[in-house]
Amino acid sequence: MSENKTDALPLEYSTHQGQMNIVGFWIFLAAEIALFSTLFATYAVLFGRTADSPAPAELFEAGTVLIMTFILLTSSFTCGLAIHNMREGSLKGLMVWLALTLVLGLSFLGFEIYEFVHYVSEGAALGSSAFWSGFFVLTGTHGVHVTLGIGWMIAILIQLKQRGLTAVTTRKVFIVGLYWHFLDVIWIFIFTSVYMIGMVV
Repeated sequence: MSENKTDALPLEYSTHQGQMNIVGFWIFLAAEIALFSTLFATYAVLFGRTADSPAPAELFEAGTVLIMTFILLTSSFTCGLAIHNMREGSLKGLMVWLALTLVLGLSFLGFEIYEFVHYVSEGAALGSSAFWSGFFVLTGTHGVHVTLGIGWMIAILIQLKQRGLTAVTTRKVFIVGLYWHFLDVIWIFIFTSVYMIGMVV
């Protein structure tokens, strides 16, 4: 009976080690939530303190932000399709959708770098004011996490190519999927509390 139950589990949950690693990662995400909560609270306290630097409404571009949001949300969808293909036992499908997620993540980073360079050229840098310090630390921390996620995906794609679908590789794919979805949720909060409010206030 116990054997049948184990066989019915997804491959990433098929070993005790896999289950413990996934639980451990959920605990890690709880710590990440605490980190970003602190950054959001700091940003809220510093909001409006632009000193002599440009106000956010002067620099935030709705078009760029919407494109970045669309790219990242689409990457969350493709990441979900990668997990679905993994559960179906399709290595090729998994690698194709994970690679597409990777490309979308790189596109998002490209737009974010462009955005940062544009703001700095307009006089809004990390040291320009308390507000822009809070902005760059919050969005920059998210960007660093996205960069780490991209590097992680590249490493996993290499392992999938070499080892195929195993209890270890599927566990790694599932965990990086959790991480990627978490970053998408954080971006939704950044989009609404930073950009949307910043454009109207």
